[in-house]
Amino acid sequence: MATKALGFALTVSDLSNRFASKSPPNAPKVCVFTLRCSSVKGERPWKTSDARLVLEDGSIWKAKSFGASGTQVGEVVFNTSLTGYQEILTDPSYAGQFVLMTNPHIGNTGINFDDEESRQCFLAGLVIRSLSISTSNWRCAEILGDYLAERNIMGIYDVDTRAITRRLRQDGSLIGVLTNDNSKTDEELIQMSQSWDIVGVDLISGVSCKSVHEWVDKTKQNWDFNSKGPGETFHVVAYDFGIKHNILRRLASYGCKITVVPSTWPASETLKMKPDGILFSNGPGDPSAVPYAVETVKDILGKVPVFGICMGHQLLGQALGGRTFKMKFGHHGGNHPVRNLRTGQVEISAQNHNYAVDPATLPEGVEVTHINLNDGSCAGLAFPAQRIMSLQYHPEASPGPHDSDYAFREFIELMKHEKSKKPEPQLSAVSGLDA
Repeated sequence: MATKALGFALTVSDLSNRFASKSPPNAPKVCVFTLRCSSVKGERPWKTSDARLVLEDGSIWKAKSFGASGTQVGEVVFNTSLTGYQEILTDPSYAGQFVLMTNPHIGNTGINFDDEESRQCFLAGLVIRSLSISTSNWRCAEILGDYLAERNIMGIYDVDTRAITRRLRQDGSLIGVLTNDNSKTDEELIQMSQSWDIVGVDLISGVSCKSVHEWVDKTKQNWDFNSKGPGETFHVVAYDFGIKHNILRRLASYGCKITVVPSTWPASETLKMKPDGILFSNGPGDPSAVPYAVETVKDILGKVPVFGICMGHQLLGQALGGRTFKMKFGHHGGNHPVRNLRTGQVEISAQNHNYAVDPATLPEGVEVTHINLNDGSCAGLAFPAQRIMSLQYHPEASPGPHDSDYAFREFIELMKHEKSKKPEPQLSAVSGLDA
């Protein structure tokens, strides 16, 4: 947009020569600077506010856009991670949400394609305080703005993320509309935000894989830790409710053969594969909005060891007869303290969820194994009688911390113990002679 700007001209005059007769020997030269200003038309050399984030409470936040253009609606949540924005962008559990980063400086490490957690970006948009104008990382292959634009993801910056975070903590997660379309009025955007809801929406079906496939990639040797193969291979069927690649890599690093199946895959077909264990993965949205997934979990319980992570943990809670509820603003970040009630140890965990299991509604025999130390909510369950374990957070925790990685080893031990109880098939005398 053309606007008036100031032109500057600078003249330097040497006064030393003019007053040489009055100056002492070796006196420093004296210079006079004359500055002349003129008004001219031209472009501003900086970007101006061209975007708005409008919340359902009627508040309007002006910002600058980057990434894709357009208008998008979503639930606004804040993430307290200090690093790992690329893993956050590609976490399918953020489907339908605008992620607001509380760390003010984002984009300085750029983008590399080794840190992708899924095949695409599923979040609705990114909200940050300061967008880095340069990158400094040896793995950087692309800048953040170009990366988002190529994937049709909107972003805004130069917005007061601290004030928005305080509002979300006070009022809870809010629906918002993100736009850089000047033709839409504030009133239209407020109405749009107030007429949209994320509760009760099946978001899993939009992020799950569409066909059965094998997963073979392990954690890269440069980044591997803790995992040494157990000496025997266990076949795990992983239900993809929005699974992160590093969950699969960690299982593979612990020696598992992994078959990934869609969220709608029948339990009967899974059991025909005769797996040693079943993983119910993380995923986005309301667990009450996917009753088909709860029924699948019910049909599997008690037949094979299972491990639930995040959404999988919530689905297990419902399948066991418990209830889930929507939290005020959820847990999103890589710095949440969790206490392991069995060992008494405290883990720093990576979390991303807006729903939780109410432990008071669970049947007798189900044990709460972990609690979130920020609010006391249920962070882990176990039901030994049915060989069930689950965590509300992400034990692979890419890019970190890795305090909870032991959970994969515990799942291995659960499958190993179950396998050791199965009697070896007895050969009849006839079949022995035939052999």
